Amino acid sequence: MLFSVREAIKKSYIRLIRFMHKPLMKKEKEDPYHMVIQEFIGLTSKTDGSSVLEIGSRNVTGVTRRSMFPHCDQYVGFDILEGDGVDVVGDVHELSQSFLPESFDYVYSISVFEHVLFPWKAVLEINKVVKVGGYVLLTSHPVWPPHELPWDFWRFPSSGFHALFNEYTGFEIISVAEGLPCSIYSLAQDAPTYDNCFHTLNQGVSVIARKTGNFRDDLLNWEVNATDVLKTMYPESVVTQSH
Repeated sequence: MLFSVREAIKKSYIRLIRFMHKPLMKKEKEDPYHMVIQEFIGLTSKTDGSSVLEIGSRNVTGVTRRSMFPHCDQYVGFDILEGDGVDVVGDVHELSQSFLPESFDYVYSISVFEHVLFPWKAVLEINKVVKVGGYVLLTSHPVWPPHELPWDFWRFPSSGFHALFNEYTGFEIISVAEGLPCSIYSLAQDAPTYDNCFHTLNQGVSVIARKTGNFRDDLLNWEVNATDVLKTMYPESVVTQSH
């Protein structure tokens, strides 16, 4: 009973907040975050008979994306756990152990990289399996509540992607944008946080990068394995909050 009352209060509060902010809200198709995703889908539609790899394809929120790529002949869903939507099980830190070099024209991952312990290592692995001239789409969060614990490691502002996609990792950034704007209100009695409610934060960031060549393996090397650091496993339970 107490739980249902709390849920009712929560839903009423959300409706009130959304009503108050309605003049400031953008439609999904007008949001920069979604526009970059649509740009990537548009790139795939220009190439018939291409191959697509989705990293983090397991259906945990009720959202699947295979139907978004009707022009592609090959679609492979890759995830660290078995499940609906998964064709190949493996760790993105060791992606090249599951696929031959330059196997895919397009690689994408939606709201996964915040759960990747070594994202820089994952980008190098992606470089190995995507073709030269191929495209990569990654989306994540500059701001988001903790989720899928204990595997929630990172938050990404748009400028942070320059550390992952550059001439040394074998990529160039084509598009990058933050979107899904929000506001926060500080509950801390800490003066530097008082004005945060007047700033807009973004809940989503998306980037498209094109592979220009192989990464500089004479400079970039990361021999540490995620399994050497982590003693936990990504949660198998269904996520109730989609992201």
